[in-house]
Amino acid sequence: MSDKGQILVVLHQERSSPGRVGQLLVESGYHLDIRRPPLGDPLPETLAHHQGAVIFGGPMSANDPDEFVKRETDWLAVPLRENKPFLGICLGAQMLVNHLGGRVGPREDGRVEIGWYPLKATDPGRSLIDWPDMVYQFHREGFSLPSGATLLAEAEHYPNQAFRYGDTAWGIQFHAELTRVMMQRWVVHGASRFVLPGAQPGREHLAGRMLWDMQLRRWLEDFLALVFEGRKPGAMPDHTLAVTREPTPVRRDDAPS
Repeated sequence: MSDKGQILVVLHQERSSPGRVGQLLVESGYHLDIRRPPLGDPLPETLAHHQGAVIFGGPMSANDPDEFVKRETDWLAVPLRENKPFLGICLGAQMLVNHLGGRVGPREDGRVEIGWYPLKATDPGRSLIDWPDMVYQFHREGFSLPSGATLLAEAEHYPNQAFRYGDTAWGIQFHAELTRVMMQRWVVHGASRFVLPGAQPGREHLAGRMLWDMQLRRWLEDFLALVFEGRKPGAMPDHTLAVTREPTPVRRDDAPS
């Protein structure tokens, strides 16, 4: 397997993990440069030595006044300016929305998405990739679609679920990165949130995984290939992220991870 360089991975808690995103990137030949800004880790001034970046979720809001929240949000100018692949997951997507001048916030009625919910691809989304029918959510805030962004997938209660900005920046509201162990931990530590309007009980989180996780995992493999390799599904068989060429440079997440 060729050495494809490193991907910057931004996490927000001491025990947080990049989960299946990290596993698939490593299996494809990337190294992970893991930084935790809330714990004092710096962010690079340039991505010249990275092939791309991922900012994951966390229990904080993209609107919080913490220094690291502003620092990460401002830092997004780096991948955008340098045209490097960037993926924001939940909180990471919401930071990207704020950076681009959009809005992040809760619904007026307080409804949340915590559990498994239907997803519907838009026409631009379907032209890129096949999307899963159900996705796993763990958030109390959503985001507006930034000016100039393309909506790729939507849902009933939080309409904006996935978007693309330019050729290289992507944001998704839902979580495809969870391993079984991660989901079990979220269900245990997040149990107090299951009484919120719209939230599903923990048993439905685990039961839903048995029904829908295989499709979600296949989507993630294809999606990472699209984000970091610029390769649409069908370019190689078996839903594998590994490729032989070098990659083209190019809301509040309440998950208790």
